[in-house]
Amino acid sequence: MASAATLGLSLFRRKPVRSMAEHAAANAVHGTLSRSIGLFPLVMLGIGATVGSGIFVALTAAVPVSGPSVILSFVIAGITAGLTALCYAELSSTMPVSGSAYSYAYATLGEFSAFVVGACLLLEYAVSASAIAVGWGQYLNELFGDVTGWRMPDAISQPPGEGGVVNLPAVALIAICATLLIRGTRESTTVNAILVAVKLGVLALFVVIALTAFRSENLIPFMPLGWSGIGTASAMIFFSYIGLDTISTAGDEAKDPARTLPLAIVISLLVVTAIYLLVAIAAVGAQPWTAFSDQNAGLAVILRNVTGATWPSILFSIGAIVSIFSVTLAAMFGQTRILMAMSRDGLLPTVFGKVDPATQSPRYNTYIVATFIAVLAAVVPLDVLVNLTSMGTLTAFAVVSLGVMILRRTRPDLERGFKVPLYPFVPVASVAFCLYLIIELPRLTHLLFLAWVTGALLLYFSYSFRNSVLAKPQPAGSPL
Repeated sequence: MASAATLGLSLFRRKPVRSMAEHAAANAVHGTLSRSIGLFPLVMLGIGATVGSGIFVALTAAVPVSGPSVILSFVIAGITAGLTALCYAELSSTMPVSGSAYSYAYATLGEFSAFVVGACLLLEYAVSASAIAVGWGQYLNELFGDVTGWRMPDAISQPPGEGGVVNLPAVALIAICATLLIRGTRESTTVNAILVAVKLGVLALFVVIALTAFRSENLIPFMPLGWSGIGTASAMIFFSYIGLDTISTAGDEAKDPARTLPLAIVISLLVVTAIYLLVAIAAVGAQPWTAFSDQNAGLAVILRNVTGATWPSILFSIGAIVSIFSVTLAAMFGQTRILMAMSRDGLLPTVFGKVDPATQSPRYNTYIVATFIAVLAAVVPLDVLVNLTSMGTLTAFAVVSLGVMILRRTRPDLERGFKVPLYPFVPVASVAFCLYLIIELPRLTHLLFLAWVTGALLLYFSYSFRNSVLAKPQPAGSPL
């Protein structure tokens, strides 16, 4: 049995940074991924993973707890995401491999921390996909009501705790996304780019129409629930920025990753933040903040109220349906790649690392992910899903920022395609903002997160610790 000293050293074993890409290739014994994603598809992947969840689902849930000052909540969340985006850009240009914050933690903090971060990322992607899929059912119901006058019963179309029992539309959406992902990466990113174009169009339509009803009195009082409301809303909507993380999970499939990954992250963040602010300002200016309570498919309802006609609501609902589809697709893409990276390292069973030789996609991995996400979407209340997503995201983002500081100190010699400006202010501020938003989350979220991490630790010490690639003797010529 290993001594306490040996155990301690093993927990901090790290992968050499310069050999991470070679290690990924060497351990992809069940197949390799194709470098088929250029800058534009990467940007579309990032926008597709972000724009949708915060606007189409979380905005109308955040306004009742903050009032018109939800605009500031989006600014705070955007600043936090922006600071972290710069840190992601540096690490992704230094270590252009799949795995995102998990891979970065493995090279900077060690295996144990990397495993915990991986667990946070898996929680982030699984729960966010579930939360987003729930919103899809709400907009689908709104469309049915506008077009035919018929709506699905709440028992099968609403989140549990809000009149629903089992959310069947969410399950259907996840099944469709899984089918597309199994067909292959190139097909998935092409469809995603088309869906992103559609969502940007309908959001532009919303802003133009909603601004015609803008009334400055709707912004008064601006902070009816004070700074605590702003902080709570910021924490709720932060999960909408997970697209930054999704881009970096495509490190093994990006063309010229040292250049395209940082560019895609920064461009996506700028586009997403601008869109969020425009839609939030238009929404809270178009109606009193108290009208947002219990308003499903809220943005479509605003358009119907503003125009007195159903056609804008119909168009917007259609756009929301395809938009939320693209967000769910991107989130599931990210989770399968995190699982794949952890499997390569021996921390998860080999089934998660198998690549189908025909489609070059992780088929069995996708089946497992889809099943887990579908169960969450069907039976867990929406507010619980949203807050858990934020918790996982913020934890992973904080680790990425720490990783930048550690790697700057331990490996200043590394070639970096991009460097964080104003170092060390940016990564320190990023960690501080993340911790602030984590504190603002409800206590139930903290308890559920603790339970998830406890389960992850049990898995690590019962399986991963002994099966880690780094725990085994490496043959001559190995990148490790």
